[in-house]
Parts: sequence; C-alpha cells; structure tokens
Amino acid sequence: MKPVDFDYSAAETVDEALTQLSGADVKVMSGGQSLGPMLNLRLVRPSALVGLAATSALRRIEDASGAVTVGAAVRHAEFEDGKVPDPAGGMMQYVARGIAHRAVRTRGTIGGSLAHADPAADWVTTLTTLDAVLTLRGADGSRDVPMTGFMQGAFTTALRDGEIIESIRIPKRSESVRWGYYKICRKVGEFAEAIGALVVDPGQRYCRVVMGATDGAPVVLDDFSRRLAAEGAAALSGLADTVRAALPDANPVSLRQHEVALRRAIQQVYPS
Repeated sequence: MKPVDFDYSAAETVDEALTQLSGADVKVMSGGQSLGPMLNLRLVRPSALVGLAATSALRRIEDASGAVTVGAAVRHAEFEDGKVPDPAGGMMQYVARGIAHRAVRTRGTIGGSLAHADPAADWVTTLTTLDAVLTLRGADGSRDVPMTGFMQGAFTTALRDGEIIESIRIPKRSESVRWGYYKICRKVGEFAEAIGALVVDPGQRYCRVVMGATDGAPVVLDDFSRRLAAEGAAALSGLADTVRAALPDANPVSLRQHEVALRRAIQQVYPS
C-alpha cells in the first residue's frame, strides 16, 4: 500500500507545538502507539504530524504535598518502573504493568492514551477512579477539566481544536487507602472487555467504584460507592442490579463480565 504523504515536526516547547497545531488537519503524536496503527490502516490521513515526545515540559513529574502531577508525555513504563511517585498506594504502578506489552509501555504515554479515549484503555478508568484533573492547554491559555468530564464518549473528549493535554494532577490519598482493580481480557496484552476499579480511603472519607471498558466513558457508580463505604462486603448483594441499571442496553454476557470484574476488584478490598 502506498504511504500517505504528510509533514512531520518535533516540537521542543508547548508553545511551539500549539503554533504548529493552528494549521488545518494536523494531528498530535506522542508515543504513537494508538495513532501509528490508525495511520497504517488509513483511518486518519493528516496533512501533518506534530511530535510531542521530546517536549520537556510535557515530561515533568512533580510531587507536591496534596497531589502528584505528571506531564502528558510520561510513558507507561515509567509508572511501571516506579519512577513516578504513586499517589494511591501502588495502584498506578500495578495498572501500568498490565497495559499491553512492555514494548508498547516503553513508548506509549499517559496523555496519548487519554486523548485517544478508547473506552477499554486502562488509564481512562484508573484516573476516573482516582478523581484526577487534566490541564488542557491551547492558544488561549490553560483550563482544568476533571477526568469525570473529560471523556465524553468512545474516542470523544473535551479537547477543543488546537488543544493538547499538558498534565494530569492526581490527588494523594492517605496511608489508609485501599484499592482494587480487575479486568477481563481474552488474552494478556489485549484491550479489556470489562474493568472494575475502586479506591477506598477512610482517612479522607473517599470511596469511588467505577466500571470501565463500557461502550463509552467509564461509569462512576456513586450510589453503590456510598453503600459500599457504609456496608462493606454486604453491599455486593446488590451488585448485579447495579450493573444492569448502569448498562441497560448491554447484552447478558457483557453484564456478567462487568459484574464479575467489579466483584473481583471489590473483593480485593473487602474479602467476603
């Protein structure tokens, strides 16, 4: 197949990247692990690519008193290898270890995964569970968008034309934090068919249970989260009804997969 012609430039600064994004039909490339296959399959045909992997401002890691902030170009492997302070007792390191394969993790970036917004991707569910906030940067300045409002549907986000994800701020949890994460895949390295995730922090009175790998954005189960915080493992008796109510159009197999993923994630925190 004849390659599609496009221009490529590597931005050294965020401002330089934003200037280059002002043109028509320009795509951003960070690690290229999502965009590369789409280019190969001709699903996207940009006139130009702007590379962000070498933009130093997008690779910063800040460990402040209340949160850990990571640049959008930080790679999955850096979380896996413990090079990023973990704000939730090892959850992000654990999740990173299960993303695709090591070759993908050494190039793929957290910001690229979020911007791509595949419902089955690990980071969109994990960061929703952790109540992360994204800083988006455009020509008109920066704005903060919570992860719960960033992903608006499958492959659809709050990013405006000419904007990029600059950084992700993840609140630090207390020493009492506990978490669970479980995903169902056909085989190791594939995207998940169902993801269950929860973070429970009694010290901060925080509990959030999330279903991932749905047909759209991760589903935050607010009512069930409150029940779980109050009742513990006893709340599992109503889990099947909760899943059916949250996914009314799902088929029985998908409903069962999501129930099992959630149940196993919850049992990591509340053994029955």
